Formats: sequence, C-alpha cells, structure tokens
Amino acid sequence: MAQIPNLTTATGARRRSQRVLMQVAVRIRGKDSQGKSLDEETETLAINAHGALVLMQARLTSGSKVLLQHKRTQEEQECHVVFLGPVRSGKAEIGLEFSSPHPTFWRVAFPPEDWTPKHPEARTVSRHREKYSTDPQK
Repeated sequence: MAQIPNLTTATGARRRSQRVLMQVAVRIRGKDSQGKSLDEETETLAINAHGALVLMQARLTSGSKVLLQHKRTQEEQECHVVFLGPVRSGKAEIGLEFSSPHPTFWRVAFPPEDWTPKHPEARTVSRHREKYSTDPQK
C-alpha cells in the first residue's frame, strides 16, 4: 500500500490522527472558486479522523466551506478546504477538514499515530492468520 508523505512530522509538528488510504464514495456540495454552485460525486484518496483528501474536477479556494456526504451512510459533515494540491487528469487533490470534530464519520477505527505494519500487534495478527489458515498447503 502506498504511503502519503507526512511532511508535518519532518518539521516537528505532529498529525492529530493517522491517515488511512481508503476510497470512500462521497458527494461534495458548495460553491466553487468562481462562486458557482457545485455538486460533485467523487471518492476519497485518504481519510483520517479529521477529514479527507479527495480528487475533484471543481476548483475550490483555500478556507472555503463545503458539505461532504458519505454516500453509504448518507451522513453529512461541513468541511473547509485546508489543502489545494496538484491537478492530475483534470482533477485536483483537495484536503478537507471537518469544521467540527466527528471521529466516527468514516466508520473505521484509526490506528494510533505510532502504528506501522512493523508494529508488534500487526505481526501478531499476521502470525495468527498463518496458524489458523485453511490453506491446505500450510
């Protein structure tokens, strides 16, 4: 699984929550950079307990407010734009942060900040799977 660089850690600031690379279908509504109404369905690139990174065709401005809807649960959360990233194939990377905390919005449990695939708990789960695998070749 690809890792998104965590530039804030290199400068001494710490992330508030771990990023998880996960595609979640979302709908984003609000105003674009020209002040026109936007209503766009897309997917997240990464999520965390405080927001998401999405790819959007619409152009937004930093600090602008949008309404983010989780397509599976239909739950909505107001967000503001905190990151304007590069454009790829006509879509821009947009970082959205929840305007008010909502740690259960994505319906996933986020790993602690210091967790990595090399964490002892990850190895324990891996060994447990190997031990109880139903694969006849093991």
